[in-house]
Amino acid sequence: MPCLLSDMKVVAVIPAGGKGIRSGLSLPKQFIKIKGKELISYTIEVFQKCKDVDKIYVAASPEYFPLLEKCRKKYRFTKLKELIPGGSERQDSVYNVLCSGKFYDDDLIVVHDAARPLLSKSLLKNVIAAAKKSGNGVLAVKAGDTLASGEEYIKSYPERKNIYYIQTPQVFRYSEIREAFDKAYQENFIGTDESMLVKRIGHDVRLVPGSYLNFKITTPEDIKLLKKLLPGKGLK
Repeated sequence: MPCLLSDMKVVAVIPAGGKGIRSGLSLPKQFIKIKGKELISYTIEVFQKCKDVDKIYVAASPEYFPLLEKCRKKYRFTKLKELIPGGSERQDSVYNVLCSGKFYDDDLIVVHDAARPLLSKSLLKNVIAAAKKSGNGVLAVKAGDTLASGEEYIKSYPERKNIYYIQTPQVFRYSEIREAFDKAYQENFIGTDESMLVKRIGHDVRLVPGSYLNFKITTPEDIKLLKKLLPGKGLK
């Protein structure tokens, strides 16, 4: 699809189809209420308030669409344009959004985990700015702890000097990320994130400094920590 730079939009894609098994909850973690507000609403709120973001898409199981519609109205998420059925894997959920046919080649697609509610406005703006300049950008933090490999016992200590923990948001031009996803499905490849798929087809991926506060809610301990860090009435 031909596109002019003036047509470029910044589109947030939030995959929220996960079951949250490791959280030990009966409800997927992204939909639990913390301090009276659904976890995913904290996440969407960051993108809603960011002037650089034009649209928001959430991919989730259709059974949670009524809940998401309720959140959209309650918190006035005017940028939340459409709810897309999620897939069995994170990759499937993102791909379902990419295939919805509403994007131009130069649009910036900003993929962010639903369960990373502590993303700051400054980090979001930084990674979008990096992508506008370099074509893509991925938040990451350098490994600070000693690394070890093995199973029951340590076998070796990998060098941590150039090791990073990859976070989200991950930002790519639509043409680039769509090509990466198409190629992955053609070859039955499932990656753990978007950067892996894009790097796999030969594109350089730019690392942008992230924050340890931008952690993903996975375990019950993460939920306890989040309750201590979240302000009472949403993110400031």
